[in-house]
Amino acid sequence: MLNEDKNLKTYYTVKEVAEMFNITESTLRYWESEFPNLKPRTVKTSRVRMYAAKDLEDLKMIYNLVKVRGFKLAAAKKMLQANRTGVDRTTEILEKLTAIKDELLMIKSALDKIV
Repeated sequence: MLNEDKNLKTYYTVKEVAEMFNITESTLRYWESEFPNLKPRTVKTSRVRMYAAKDLEDLKMIYNLVKVRGFKLAAAKKMLQANRTGVDRTTEILEKLTAIKDELLMIKSALDKIV
């Protein structure tokens, strides 16, 4: 899901964020038009998008709903409007479960090498 190996920064470019979520830059720009709460800063002189930590949190929820759980964009918007706290909590739980799964797979791989 989210590649958190990047160094913590105040702002991220659209290219960096697209790489973190393994989606295209055009997908990010489209999601900005569809989700009103997703509003990265733009540098007026060059119109470069700069995503802050809050934007990344919003993107995690959108990504979880659309890419992981398979919701259509309209359904994802409704979910965020109706129960943002529940969506946020579900996103956290799924991230933890994914991390646990990855760790268990690494352990299994290490055990398979021993046997």
